[in-house]
Amino acid sequence: MVAAASFGRVAVLYGGRSAEREVSLKSGRAVLEALQGAGVNAFGIDAGEDLAQRLLSEKPDHVFIALHGRGGEDGSLQGLLESLQLPYTGSSVMASALGMDKLRTKLLWRGVGLPTPAWAVLEESSDCQAIIDQLGLPLIVKPIHEGSSIGMARVETLEQLREAWDNARRYDSQVLVEQWITGAEFTVAILDGRALPAIRLQTSHSFYDYDAKYLANDTRYLCPCGLDAEREAELAQLCLAAFEAVGCRGWGRVDVMQDAQGNFQLLEVNTVPGMTDHSLVPMAARAAGMDFTQLVLAILAGAHR
Repeated sequence: MVAAASFGRVAVLYGGRSAEREVSLKSGRAVLEALQGAGVNAFGIDAGEDLAQRLLSEKPDHVFIALHGRGGEDGSLQGLLESLQLPYTGSSVMASALGMDKLRTKLLWRGVGLPTPAWAVLEESSDCQAIIDQLGLPLIVKPIHEGSSIGMARVETLEQLREAWDNARRYDSQVLVEQWITGAEFTVAILDGRALPAIRLQTSHSFYDYDAKYLANDTRYLCPCGLDAEREAELAQLCLAAFEAVGCRGWGRVDVMQDAQGNFQLLEVNTVPGMTDHSLVPMAARAAGMDFTQLVLAILAGAHR
């Protein structure tokens, strides 16, 4: 591990103004506490409209990004930090912007031959019945630029599709509708070019929605994930390929479903996943023998300008 003093002053950015603000506040506070506990000269900034001025005033040596969603995970913050020549954790401007855009991520994966569920984009001119005829039922509706399952809904009828579309448009002007995959759900954390042990997610909800992630008491996280060694290695390689195809670096997480035939289908990539001590990346790190503080220091050590 790099000596704590070598990081200099570290700004932990959290909060922000996205729909994921509350999750980001928890991530940022956990990261800040871990860094300070390890002897790092770290301080927190709740990212608001004065963020550029705060960074110019504070003059940190490194920045740990714990902002989720728009304004923190979509490339705009990364562009600001690069213009200020501040080393920061996680993916670059381009990869962050791509990873935040579910549609363009899927287009990229499809273009390089990686598996992802069939989809359509919902627009004012869309024929919902034609989409159902094309993709079948059930379907899942997703805002293209949101995380934490915000605005997502499973639909089983034409009327539900229209209602879900109206709801998703409250969060994003662009909405994706995707073929429903029935099967096991997995998430694979990536750290410094290696895949950490896969986690299988089990929920009593119709899918791993916001409530299942942050509020429910019956969500199960299985690690070991239940796959045999060969299939887990296949899953790890797929997630590394998906991560690298988007251009991601440092750390992140890839979400995957296994369909009824046992094939893996890529859902999305997360370039700034949750970082509370109950989040999925820390859980995978523990399975790999790293405690939360070691994980945070490893992520910070990978900061780039």
